[in-house]
Amino acid sequence: MAYLPIVEAPADILEKECTRVTEFNKKLKKLVSDMHETMIEADGVGLAAPQIGVDLQVAVVDIEDDNGLITLINPVVLEEKGKQTDVEGCLSFPGLYGYVTRPSYVKVKAQDIKGRYFLIEAHDFLARAILHEIDHLHGILFTSKVEKYISEEQLEKEGAE
Repeated sequence: MAYLPIVEAPADILEKECTRVTEFNKKLKKLVSDMHETMIEADGVGLAAPQIGVDLQVAVVDIEDDNGLITLINPVVLEEKGKQTDVEGCLSFPGLYGYVTRPSYVKVKAQDIKGRYFLIEAHDFLARAILHEIDHLHGILFTSKVEKYISEEQLEKEGAE
């Protein structure tokens, strides 16, 4: 496993539609493992391949709940419901935070590292994290959805309350 450098904005790879994964091999398994380690080291809850400079539809999410590490390869959103607004940040935009509205429920079809299809349903924070990472795979940055920016100091104050 290796900790990989995170691509920070502005960078072309962060704003492009990523290529679908067609080969499910040891190289992909290593990529997912390295992405997971990088995400943990960077204190993130999700990481998409373009954030480490890789043009592939691969994302990992781990909000430290009972689901553990979720690997999403070639994910497709099948259903969204509800609405939630909360603060988001992004490893590619260090120190930048803002309020973003996203669905409070999502149903996604994706593949695992062996190429097997699976469905995942997520609510609230997990839905937010999954949708944020899927956006990355389509070149959509959270900054395009921010309704109001918030400073790091404001974020820390709100977290302390």
